[in-house]
Amino acid sequence: MTAIDLTRGRFAWLSDLALAVRLSVAGGRSGWLRLTMIAAGVGLGVAMLLLVAAVPTAGAAREQRRNDRATGAAAEQAGPGTLLVLTVETRFRDVTVRGRMVRAEGARAPVPPGLSRVPAAGELVVSPALAALLDGPGGELLAERWPARVTGTIAATGLSGPDEVYFYLGSGTLRPDGGATRVTSFGGGAPSAADPTMVTLAIIGLVIVLLPVLIFVMTAVRFGSETRERQLAAIRLVGADSRMTHRIAAGDSLVGAVLGLAVGALGFLAARPFVGGLLPADFTPYPKDLEPGLTLVASIVILVPVGAVLVTVSALRRVIIEPLGVVRRGIVRRRRLWWRLLPPAAGVALLAGGQLAAGVLLLLVGVVSLLPWLVQAVVRRLGGGSVAWQLGVRRLQLDSDTAVRAVSGIAVSVAGVIAIQGLLGASVAATSEAEPPKDRFQAAVFTNGADGTGWATELSATAGVREVRMSGYGQLGDYLVRLGDCDVLRQFAPLPSCADGDSFVATMPGWESGSLPAGETVPFTGADRPLGSWTAPAGRPTVRLYTSAAGPMEYLATPGALGIRPDLRGTTTDAFLITLDPGDPDAIERLRTTMTRVAPDAPLQVYGDEHLTRQFQGAQQVAQSCAVLLLLFIGASMLVNVVEQLRERRRLLAVLTAFGATRRVLSASVFYQVAIPAAIGIALAVVTGGGLSATLLSATGAPVDLDWPAITGITTAGITMVLAVTAASLPLLARLTKAQELRSE
Repeated sequence: MTAIDLTRGRFAWLSDLALAVRLSVAGGRSGWLRLTMIAAGVGLGVAMLLLVAAVPTAGAAREQRRNDRATGAAAEQAGPGTLLVLTVETRFRDVTVRGRMVRAEGARAPVPPGLSRVPAAGELVVSPALAALLDGPGGELLAERWPARVTGTIAATGLSGPDEVYFYLGSGTLRPDGGATRVTSFGGGAPSAADPTMVTLAIIGLVIVLLPVLIFVMTAVRFGSETRERQLAAIRLVGADSRMTHRIAAGDSLVGAVLGLAVGALGFLAARPFVGGLLPADFTPYPKDLEPGLTLVASIVILVPVGAVLVTVSALRRVIIEPLGVVRRGIVRRRRLWWRLLPPAAGVALLAGGQLAAGVLLLLVGVVSLLPWLVQAVVRRLGGGSVAWQLGVRRLQLDSDTAVRAVSGIAVSVAGVIAIQGLLGASVAATSEAEPPKDRFQAAVFTNGADGTGWATELSATAGVREVRMSGYGQLGDYLVRLGDCDVLRQFAPLPSCADGDSFVATMPGWESGSLPAGETVPFTGADRPLGSWTAPAGRPTVRLYTSAAGPMEYLATPGALGIRPDLRGTTTDAFLITLDPGDPDAIERLRTTMTRVAPDAPLQVYGDEHLTRQFQGAQQVAQSCAVLLLLFIGASMLVNVVEQLRERRRLLAVLTAFGATRRVLSASVFYQVAIPAAIGIALAVVTGGGLSATLLSATGAPVDLDWPAITGITTAGITMVLAVTAASLPLLARLTKAQELRSE
């Protein structure tokens, strides 16, 4: 190598950059291997960043299509440009089926988005997902629900996503007095208000994904750093100064980061068609919707290379590159604690003030800031033990930065997953507690203010229906009272005991109700006329209504308590409770078919239906699966770090072997180097995640009950990952401790 000219003018940095490119691509097999590792690591992180950046665009496109199909301006009178619309919803097995019944009142009636024309009476236009459901197993049972023939498929512009189960049914009998709305256009729907709990979950999930990915990207650009530093020492030997070597090192990292951007873009394009398979049907995006916004893409394209350069230059501050070799600074700088406490303290303050999203974000960021100090503080106090223990601990005492960078991702993931699991577990428990029993009745149909005359006959005639009971309501002075026999009333509240003639005061969480003082007499009014009077008895029991049942009423009463007939004649019928044949699994589907024909917009509740519970449990499983995948991602980065450290220290390992250190001792030392920071990180994550979960549960009004099985599971997964990383590094360790590694050229 010839001497380098140091008088190259103001554009010397361009020459340094060109030299860095040459060194990156002309370093032989080891150089290409290092460049490939950097490009693959950065590319994997960039692909995940692009997928996350595409989420807002996909969500906005989904909401825009939903708003475009929302009904527009309403009209009072029929005309050539009006359309009658009735929104309906049903279920088939575990699938929610939504749609609209439509009837054109004129030749210029508005056409719903995704359709070429308004369906005529007897015509059914379905989404591709509903078409597949109709053609699948049991589809003929679903087809009986609509007396119509399928005449077309809804285009993508009329669906929220490719897996949405949706339909438009042409009707010849739809009327405004039957619940239909008369409209003159579609579009202009207001965006739905965001659920604070879901926003909090989304923020936690975003932080869980982004922080480990960013940590991994910044770690990937340092792969092979010691090899690069030896190259820089050789460059100094031929005349380069320290500033020039820093610029060359920065340029080398820049090359790997740019290649990583290209690899990440290709990975994003390859993964985009398969992302929808990981999401629930209601949230599946079209692949074309997953297009990151220009601002976010520009941020990634700029910040990843800039971050790579800053990380490289920062790492060189602890290295002295001399013409004859590389010297690392031996003084271990003690980390300061005070500023690391600021993010978690601010997070706690925000959580106390009700700012859940920002508080969660700062607390999880606080895990990243606290972990380096905590690891250094712990390993500094670790002392004697076996040879393997001393080798592993001493390595961490000299340099714990590399281990902490990977473990930070584990800590953030575990803490966030524990918090999410706590919220989801509380949701499952709340949903289960709100469910009425399913042993006496299996379903209920609510009139929702409609005239239920003849419904009982239709329901009783449905195959698989064994019995139909009614529930009604009336008015006791200014209070509402639900009426029914004891079996019926038990579907609305758990009763201590019940006999005909009993009455109960009803309460519900979050609802303020009043009650009549004992001995006061008030008129009892039915559907359209007075039915007598009622004197409030003393010692009336108070019961708590099921929150998943019908709307709240102040009283529950049996017919005998108010002196009316058992068939509730004269009161307003608002619910029909149904007993199904337990030996007929399709009875509930035929019941839904009957109600689709009788009153398509009438609510139908299935007792013991675990649909909502399964949704929350499915969300828990998704969270656990994502946590495991994220841990695998972090484990891969830890393995690459361990392998890189072993390769860079292969001569030292060979010397230790030559002086009598066994491979078992060296293997155990590698395990301690991985396990000690991981154990500290997981302990910090469990404390932070448990506290965060308790805080969020308290803020949402749920009982504070930590999900210990989930905590145990995610902790076990982290420990298993540490063992797997150690085991995967053993073959390389065995090869690097051979005597030939002592040779020097």
